Amino acid sequence: MTFRQFAFNNVLRNKRLYIAYFLSSMFTVMVFFTFAIFAFHPAFSNGSVNQNALLGMAAAGGIIYVFSFFFVLYSMSSFLQSRKKEFGLLIMLGATNKQIRLMVFLENILIGFFATVGGTLAGLLFAKAILLVAENVLIISESLPFYFPTLAVVVTFGSFMLLFFFISVFVSFILRTNKLTDLVKGDKQSKGEPKASVFLSVVAALLLLIGYGTAVMVEGILVVYAMIPVILVVTLGTYLLFTQLSVFFIRRFKNNTSIFWRKTNMLLFSDLSFRMKDNARTFFMVAIISTVAFSAIGTLYGFQSYLTKGVKEMNPFTFTYSPWLDDSKEIIENDIKKINAILEEENVEAKMEDMELTYYEMPEQDRQVLIAKASDYNRFATLIDEEPLNPEKNEAIVVEQSDVMLAEGTKASEILMASNIPLEGGEEIKPSQVIKSAVLGELNGYYVVNDEIYSQLGTVVRSDHSAAWRRQRTGKRSK
Repeated sequence: MTFRQFAFNNVLRNKRLYIAYFLSSMFTVMVFFTFAIFAFHPAFSNGSVNQNALLGMAAAGGIIYVFSFFFVLYSMSSFLQSRKKEFGLLIMLGATNKQIRLMVFLENILIGFFATVGGTLAGLLFAKAILLVAENVLIISESLPFYFPTLAVVVTFGSFMLLFFFISVFVSFILRTNKLTDLVKGDKQSKGEPKASVFLSVVAALLLLIGYGTAVMVEGILVVYAMIPVILVVTLGTYLLFTQLSVFFIRRFKNNTSIFWRKTNMLLFSDLSFRMKDNARTFFMVAIISTVAFSAIGTLYGFQSYLTKGVKEMNPFTFTYSPWLDDSKEIIENDIKKINAILEEENVEAKMEDMELTYYEMPEQDRQVLIAKASDYNRFATLIDEEPLNPEKNEAIVVEQSDVMLAEGTKASEILMASNIPLEGGEEIKPSQVIKSAVLGELNGYYVVNDEIYSQLGTVVRSDHSAAWRRQRTGKRSK
């Protein structure tokens, strides 16, 4: 039997000893792969996702990977601690320190390979279920269809094989075989009673309250900027939670005689304090890796929804057409016919409305202003299910889409509200109110007047054509 075969058989024949380390490593791979499935999902990785969101996802992926490294490293160190007696027996049989290091290296590479493959396959097996759960947990309005995540598989496999290789090399170099008597005694030596700091326990509670409180309170674009600070604060708080705060509460329960002396609570709390101290780092790593992964996924979707919502509010129509200023009426009609023909050929059911955008000279403003009659405005409003406007004969309604400032540093609505609209007979009508609407697309700041008054306006200085289509949706959204 060669040394490689010995290491391979050592893993296969001691499944119970290796299973905890294998499962913890496989779990880490599966969490990272789940994150990669979301990060590379077509619904998230399209062009509408802002670069800041992609940067945040990359940072979250890096944090997960770094914590995965420490989690696997700690799992392996705990695994090696449980094998002290085995190392002692091998040394008694003549094994050298170099051979033990080589054995640990080969074993870890073997376990790492199968853990990476197993974690990836487990992620693929539950990928659709994970996507379905995410749709409901994150309250995603659009479906997340299953896709074969080729890029996620490649990134996960390459990253973790590299991770296990470096951990194997690192551990094989720093591995120290203690005295033979210490190795044979193994884990029988006393560890001492776990202790906790009151100050660090209070700090843990404060950090968790601040971190999760901030995460709940921030909205919109602030979610992206708060993600990294919240992750750092919650990470430190979570570590202190498992290493200090949990031990502190257990000691408090032990000091309460009415609880500690009841039934088998003496055995429970005595053993629990040691177990919490021993497994604190493992609990911490598992909690942080999972939290960072799903927090990053939620942040990405929240930020994308924020951007998508803004784009939809500014562009409520499925398709709009605005010809060049010097296009003739025949060109415009031919273009609209071509668009309708394409939609019909592709079986896209869409409703269309078009109108002439007429601009008038406003002496008080020294500019050209769009004035639309109510009937034209209402046709476009009906197309996107907006409320129609019904101005009186002696009033005009100012419509703006957003609070964008003009070059003068004043909002368009403020200028329009301060000016009266002159009529042909020398009369004027005064604007009565300002409403926010995206009925005429990206146009920001114009008047809507009564149809009868519209015919009494002055000479048109400029006329544009606008057409818009709204796709008619039927049936339920398919998953």
